[in-house]
Amino acid sequence: MTDQALSMLSDIATETHTRIQQTFSDLNPVVGVSRKMRSNGIPADAMTIDCLKSGKRIILILHDDQPDVILYQFSFKDKDPGDEFDTIKFNELTTQMLYEWIQSYFLGSVN
Repeated sequence: MTDQALSMLSDIATETHTRIQQTFSDLNPVVGVSRKMRSNGIPADAMTIDCLKSGKRIILILHDDQPDVILYQFSFKDKDPGDEFDTIKFNELTTQMLYEWIQSYFLGSVN
């Protein structure tokens, strides 16, 4: 399920990225996928969405032990993520929700 889940999450991120660029021409989030956690013995994959202008980052983690859940955190590129992650059911994360997260966090005054 992990490769399939990562593919589905990538599709959501791609669609969201396209919508963001259509609405906010000056905002070009950088989306990255990392499987490095696996090489450190953690059965999980990570996706980061970065705002180069503000240095803000959204981290999404797919953990093999929780295939129906996405762990997420609003953080910064130049800081280590905190220990606490919020969770959302995988099937509840939509393109619209991710769009709203990017819009409000990257363009808003949320710290």
